[in-house]
Amino acid sequence: MTVRERRERERADRRQVIVTAARQVAEAEGWDAVTTRRLADRIEYSQPVLYSHFENKDAIVAAVAVEGFGELALSLHNAREGAGSPKAAFREVARTYVEFAIANPALYDAMFSLATDLPFSRPEAPEELHAGFEELRESVTPLAGDRDPDTLTEVVWSALHGLATLTRAGRLRPDYHEARAAVMIDHLGAAPSCPG
Repeated sequence: MTVRERRERERADRRQVIVTAARQVAEAEGWDAVTTRRLADRIEYSQPVLYSHFENKDAIVAAVAVEGFGELALSLHNAREGAGSPKAAFREVARTYVEFAIANPALYDAMFSLATDLPFSRPEAPEELHAGFEELRESVTPLAGDRDPDTLTEVVWSALHGLATLTRAGRLRPDYHEARAAVMIDHLGAAPSCPG
């Protein structure tokens, strides 16, 4: 390993330590508790070291969000691959999506609620963002019929996000997740109605 390669690896390791610490603080105390000073103290780096990796807190949140999309994509992939039929795959993806949001509230907030400059829905988006969408699309496409899979996936993603957000906030009946997923599957698998 060259000196340059070692330095690049050390820099990547420091960056990951910062991201991990931000996630830990946010999950324990919320994103308001995440400050560069607090992170510097926690990981025993100076604030200038943090700023050499991230311009500001928003950039740290964006890095956490990208990491979260990678984790979500893997969870959805595993759920989809473990199912025996397209409907079962979609049901597992829907369940996994909501469970991911509940189990990782601060991470989910970084991904969907906090302001970032991530280029969603654009070719230059980080691969992890594309992977998350792709896993949803893979579960929706077999049920799409002649409907555009990308548009249908966006609608399903919106519905899942709404379900996750409302479930996390305690606004929905806690024991009816399977029933809500069944309604989504029934509507998703139904042929679109023709205009009269």
